[in-house]
Amino acid sequence: MQDIDRPSAASSKTSVVPVNLGPRSYPVRIGAGLSKQVAIELGNPGSALVVSDTNVAPLAAENLARQLAEAGWNVRLAVQPAGETAKSLSEIEKLYDQLIAMQADRSTHVIAVGGGVVGDAAGFAAATYARGLPFIQVPTTLLAAVDSSVGGKVGVNLPAAKNIVGAFHQPKAVFIDTDLLATLPPREFAAGMAEVVKYGMILDESFFDWLEAEQARIQSHDPTCLARIIQRSCELKAQVVEADEFETTGLRAVLNFGHTFGHAYEALAKYGTLLHGEAVSIGMIDAATLACQLGRIPDEVVSRLTKLLQSFQLPVSLPPETKLEPQQIIATMRLDKKSVGGKLRLILPTRIGHVESVRDVSEELVLKIVARHG
Repeated sequence: MQDIDRPSAASSKTSVVPVNLGPRSYPVRIGAGLSKQVAIELGNPGSALVVSDTNVAPLAAENLARQLAEAGWNVRLAVQPAGETAKSLSEIEKLYDQLIAMQADRSTHVIAVGGGVVGDAAGFAAATYARGLPFIQVPTTLLAAVDSSVGGKVGVNLPAAKNIVGAFHQPKAVFIDTDLLATLPPREFAAGMAEVVKYGMILDESFFDWLEAEQARIQSHDPTCLARIIQRSCELKAQVVEADEFETTGLRAVLNFGHTFGHAYEALAKYGTLLHGEAVSIGMIDAATLACQLGRIPDEVVSRLTKLLQSFQLPVSLPPETKLEPQQIIATMRLDKKSVGGKLRLILPTRIGHVESVRDVSEELVLKIVARHG
């Protein structure tokens, strides 16, 4: 896949990354204070279920719900528990109950205000209630802003596998308010940087080089750097989604670099020990190490990736207290949606800026890779 430098419509304060999907096209708006403009952008008042979690609701979600109500909307606020437990069928049922209580119809908007978990759960409820409700994303974490809020993948977890139940349901719009990202805890910011680094590894070598060069400014949350990180990540994500919206060609699978390993670690650690970005960081090192052992990349690529992830305070191996059996890790990886006939299919780099989908990787070799965490 070729790198791109797509132009974005922009004003002095707001940049817009279009996701061009014909009748399902939508804008990703990026700028300071954008969450205050949602009610204006949505136009004529209707009804809306604002979904958030216990970490976000007292601030951004309640403010948005109040602004919608003041604009004449019939609004309910649904507050889920924080963390991956919100992505369960029992919690989704509670969202359905809220929609029933407000007599929701197909014009009722579901608005996710939160991180990736909130977006996935609210989006799944929107996709499945009345066979589809309009959906708005207002991400409040870096990880959600650069990854999960764009592309229309929504879903929930089962105890045995992450994101195994889901749908493709594109949002009507995405509002990335950089003011909401300014106060992220260091661990949450780092988790988002894992997905940012991933984009450089899979699609854009020059972006990876820039991340290496600007580590200090990024760590200091320099506003110019933050805006560039978000915009470039969204541009790259949009490029892939436009080319393979429903994962029918295999092209979209490149976005899962590090995720087959990472999702297994998240599931086996019982969803909560590791943040998603932390698990992906570890998984990217596993995938790169595997690629190196297969002769697909030199040691230097693994070293550069490791140093860059560590510079953002991200783990590159499982914490010592997380003891997982290698055979159990492999069994969980086989449940990954990219597996074919129970056989692993992994996204492996050929160089910085390019990855490929590789089938029939020796499980014995993968076992040696995951055993390094023992």
